[in-house]
Amino acid sequence: MNNESKGMWLGFIGVAIFSLTLPFTRVAVAELNPAFVAFGRAVVAAVCAIGMLWHLKARLPSRLQLRGLLVTALGVVVGFPLFSSIAMHYVPASHGAVVVGLLPLATALFGALRFGERPSAGFWISALIGSIIVIAFALRQGGGSFHTADFALFAAVVAAAMGYAEGGRLSQSMGGQQVICWALVLSMPVVLPVTIWLGMHYGVQASPQAWMSFAYVSFFSMFIGFFFWYKGLALGGIARVGQVQLLQPFMTLVGAAVIVGETLDASHLLFATAVIAVVAIGRRMAIRRAPVVGAGLTGR
Repeated sequence: MNNESKGMWLGFIGVAIFSLTLPFTRVAVAELNPAFVAFGRAVVAAVCAIGMLWHLKARLPSRLQLRGLLVTALGVVVGFPLFSSIAMHYVPASHGAVVVGLLPLATALFGALRFGERPSAGFWISALIGSIIVIAFALRQGGGSFHTADFALFAAVVAAAMGYAEGGRLSQSMGGQQVICWALVLSMPVVLPVTIWLGMHYGVQASPQAWMSFAYVSFFSMFIGFFFWYKGLALGGIARVGQVQLLQPFMTLVGAAVIVGETLDASHLLFATAVIAVVAIGRRMAIRRAPVVGAGLTGR
């Protein structure tokens, strides 16, 4: 199996883990403050990250890597959790899932603009078709219009795409584990005091179900999932592996049906089949990848 294929499979595992983020967030924010869930999960993951970095005997990041890590932290440690938690307070996880389906196109755009990846015209066409399918599904679910909370979801998509692209690029020289671990640790001076204040101000009384959901988004969505995701992006390329995210909305829909009891009907399966076909086509399109910058700066 070549690196590109390995990257696709690792990316798929990461997406499978991420696909349950919105349903579990929906359960958690029903009883806990949305901002507390967003920042608190980063605190829990950061504690795990400190232990991981100690185990890896990791060196401090270089100045060049530090800038990328700060961008990664802003996108995936702060931005996406905050905006998605706010949105899940107002709309179902199934609705959020289809809007987040724009992530593949957004990630590819960041990879092209920021790191010089040059997907072929065929790739862009397949990515756009996949995104159009997802948007059509979102409009169908929303009765022909977007919800107000969609603005928060769109902000979450931009933040995640930025963090995915930046982190995926860094993973080529640092390794996926170190990228997410350092991003979490660097965010700690901000997220820890904010979490403490939110907990004191809004309270932390919640059911075991809410806390179990909080635990999932802390350990899996904010930590373990990124090990697979960033490794996949590093091996297979940001734009190409990013297209695996087109499957995420439909895995989230299944998760929402099982975890939250939201409706899953036959139309979901039809849209899912169409998106899977687009992913298969895009998988075969050419992408020119820029050379790795900072190769050898492993930070270890």
